[in-house]
Amino acid sequence: MNTNNNSEQYIAQDSQAGKIAPRRGFLRSAALATVCSIALAGAGQAMAATTWKIQSVWDAGTVGYDLFEEWANSMEEKSGGELIIKPYPAKSVAADNNALFEAVRNGVLQGMNPFTLYWSGKIPASVFLSSYPAGPDQPHQWDIMFYSMGMLEKTREIYEKFGLFYVGPIQHDANIIHSKKPVNSLADMEGMKMRVPGGMVAEVFQQFGVSTVSLPGSDIFPALEKGTIDAADYVGPAVNYELGFSQVTDYIMFGPPGVMSIYQPVDLMDLTVNLRAWNALDPELQQLVEDEVRNYSQKHYLTIQKRNIEAMKKFKADGDTVTRLSQQDLEDFRKAAIPIWFNWAAKNEDARAILDIQLEYMMNETVGYIDEEDIKGM
Repeated sequence: MNTNNNSEQYIAQDSQAGKIAPRRGFLRSAALATVCSIALAGAGQAMAATTWKIQSVWDAGTVGYDLFEEWANSMEEKSGGELIIKPYPAKSVAADNNALFEAVRNGVLQGMNPFTLYWSGKIPASVFLSSYPAGPDQPHQWDIMFYSMGMLEKTREIYEKFGLFYVGPIQHDANIIHSKKPVNSLADMEGMKMRVPGGMVAEVFQQFGVSTVSLPGSDIFPALEKGTIDAADYVGPAVNYELGFSQVTDYIMFGPPGVMSIYQPVDLMDLTVNLRAWNALDPELQQLVEDEVRNYSQKHYLTIQKRNIEAMKKFKADGDTVTRLSQQDLEDFRKAAIPIWFNWAAKNEDARAILDIQLEYMMNETVGYIDEEDIKGM
């Protein structure tokens, strides 16, 4: 009995050491692998669940919002499911521009798609981050300054002070003026009552005897219809035609050939996100977002321009006439604008830094818009 018991005990120990123990080790390894797989899958799901809520300033149903919504919805597939962008039209989360700015700063929204100029009261440098009177008037010039001359890096440095990350500019359109009477020269504007943006734009027009008025977009049509104003600036032809401007005006004022507008020729939008939300992204995903903003900028701009061409045919069919200012008018307008540029730049160190980049570009012989004599003493 003792011998048998010892033998059975030995066999049992041998079995545990030689056969059973390895099997259990295998099972433990398999279980650990399963746990790791689940953990990795969970990590992948967590990355896929990164969601940004971004509000545009475009109203629902407009071509601008349709384009933004399409781009936002495409980011989930382009990021391999790592980033989902939920788009919102104007006023759907934040009721106005001030609320929009604060909502992104505070993280209620992770991002916004505004017109950059909206923040001139909060970020003074923004007056030089989009169109301003007689400044760079071709879209590619702005891309050069942002992406080749350090303006993007400087802009991001400025925005970081507000807890924001400026991803990049989004090309939009020029702003144009619709008038009840023909404007073939700057002299023709004297005595006119015109709706224009406030600030720098109004100050320059006032140099030429224009009585400027600030009105919200919804009030422009009735003001023109009633004759309380003689002319009005708004966005480009496509949107302005949809707003019915051809029904209440007969003329559209452009700059010289190739320049639709001398006062807001390249009206930029942008994508700005909460700085904490940006920093939480993997660097490769950050690069994807930057690249896709540049792609979106081109698509947005080209789509709007196609609509503009179609809209101008409609304006012509409705009897509207295009009048053009001369190259000399543009140069005179710029001379009047330059002191006002410097007045605005003097209000803020960051604004001056942005204008310095642009002056370097405009004074370069490849552009030649201004020279040392133009800014002497400023």
